[in-house]
Amino acid sequence: MKDAKTLRFEMPAEAIGVVTLNRPDRLNAMSRELIREFHECLGEIAQRDDIRVVILTGAGRGFCAGTDLKDSASAEGMNAVPDALVGQRQVSSMVALMRRIPQPVIAAVNGVAAGGGFSLTMACDIRIAAESARFVASYVNIGLSACEMGSSYFLPRLIGHSRASEILYTGRMLEAEEAERIGYVSRVVPDGQALQAALEVAGQLASKSPFGLRMTKEVLNQTIDAPSLEAALAIEDRTQMLAVRTDDFREAVAAFVEKRPANFRGK
Repeated sequence: MKDAKTLRFEMPAEAIGVVTLNRPDRLNAMSRELIREFHECLGEIAQRDDIRVVILTGAGRGFCAGTDLKDSASAEGMNAVPDALVGQRQVSSMVALMRRIPQPVIAAVNGVAAGGGFSLTMACDIRIAAESARFVASYVNIGLSACEMGSSYFLPRLIGHSRASEILYTGRMLEAEEAERIGYVSRVVPDGQALQAALEVAGQLASKSPFGLRMTKEVLNQTIDAPSLEAALAIEDRTQMLAVRTDDFREAVAAFVEKRPANFRGK
């Protein structure tokens, strides 16, 4: 994404890619350009074997303030339902893409994550928050449904139906401390340290075998809606039978016996 105007992509460590929403003057609110570049960036990442883990964060003092309501381009066609639906689906497909790419995604949340920004954090596999982080389903506060960009799907599964309902109905602010207490974020760190904490977790993930890491995400995606324990076990069993036939599994066994770190090659 060398020519991106609203995103930054960097690889600060081997196998780890960092995607930074880069409109700090607008609290990284999602313009139509940002939405397009987000799709392009994650589409490229999905095809890269050298990237095993992705971190999503925001530049400046906020993570993402949601859709940029002042972006005139985003407002085009609002009175034409077919055109508006196309635009809406471009926005909502951002979270579907995050779940579809094979790499786990870690959110490093600094400051506010509102509306669509809140939903982006929901679609991540792991969430790490700075003390100043706060989350709000702001859609309901501007005359819309609080259910957008997967919020009705993700949030009840992450924190339970009752808590999710209260947060979505009221549109109140969810502060970092409470987010950690109810299990929405994995940990809260001092301001300015969220990205570093995310990099540390990403390093742990990137040290695993590429196939094992990708299959863990794939199986979690499939079994979260499994109709039964038996269905989940069937997916897990088939995945393990693939994994034990990889060179990396044999390398892991040899490394364990020889008491050394494994050298995974993604084979």
